[in-house]
Amino acid sequence: MRTLPCHVPLLARTRGPLAECLHYGSIAVCDRQGELLASAGDPQALNFTRSALKPFQALPFIEDDGPAAFGLNSHQVALMCASHSGEAMHVRTVQQMLQRIGAAEADLQCGSHIPYYYSAAGQTPSAQARFGPLHHNCSGKHAGFLAYCRLHRHPLASYLARDAALQVRIRNTVLQWAESDRLESGVDGCGAPNFALPLARLAFLYMRLAAAETPSLAALRYAMTRHPELVSGTGRTDLALFQAGGGDWIVKAGADGVQAIGIRSRGIGIAVRIADGDVRARHVVTVEVLHQLGLLPATLPPALATHWRPQLVNLSGTVVGTLEPLFELGAALRK
Repeated sequence: MRTLPCHVPLLARTRGPLAECLHYGSIAVCDRQGELLASAGDPQALNFTRSALKPFQALPFIEDDGPAAFGLNSHQVALMCASHSGEAMHVRTVQQMLQRIGAAEADLQCGSHIPYYYSAAGQTPSAQARFGPLHHNCSGKHAGFLAYCRLHRHPLASYLARDAALQVRIRNTVLQWAESDRLESGVDGCGAPNFALPLARLAFLYMRLAAAETPSLAALRYAMTRHPELVSGTGRTDLALFQAGGGDWIVKAGADGVQAIGIRSRGIGIAVRIADGDVRARHVVTVEVLHQLGLLPATLPPALATHWRPQLVNLSGTVVGTLEPLFELGAALRK
């Protein structure tokens, strides 16, 4: 039998006097030494990092001076770390990357899906709309993979193979920066290898991404904080978190309930996992964590205020319940 994480209830969806639905999960907050400052649930359980891993999947290319070799700028580096919305600015930037490395859209092995832009904007694409790999939220990451292969003269066709030189390098990079000997492998939705780490180690990775002064991590941090609209997209919660942090926060969500944040000024990393993968629960828990750590501004921007202990309203406009946080991280980090 598989070992199950000891997640705890983090969020209740109430109706009247009762907690009708519960979202279980875990939280880890780490300091510069990787020590837990605060936690809930099972911070040592393995969790797949999903798209929160993207900056560290781009890191080998950055370490090898790949951007300089191909004349790529911070816009393209940001796209390598992105779960983008498939807007024109995202598609155009990926096209520029492919052109500069001498690759084509057909070389991208991420598949395609309806761009996130539509759900973020509350829209539905027309019946005539057609989407390809460029619109996939991971196309920037995959273009970065292709760029690494071009840089080192590796074949493009096998770039996603688990034993490809690129993927072995990424695995070793993650182990090095996470300072962990616990890692499991799987395959992400886009076909790329992905790794499960203890949640506390994911928090530590984001502390390092936010606070470390190594040139490679600094380049990734600069690109992500300078171009958050490329890392995320219009109307997306990651973009709102980047903007609320004013350049001090580095933010990345992952599928199925993963959220990672590094706070540069405080030297801390935060990782959240919602066990059932619910997106709204991830947003509400993340905002609550930031509140309990004393990190939110006094006046929340509207894009985050909607996730602050929100009420539930039915189709006739009647308030029928709330989303109520059930955890308490304590006041140790408040200022």
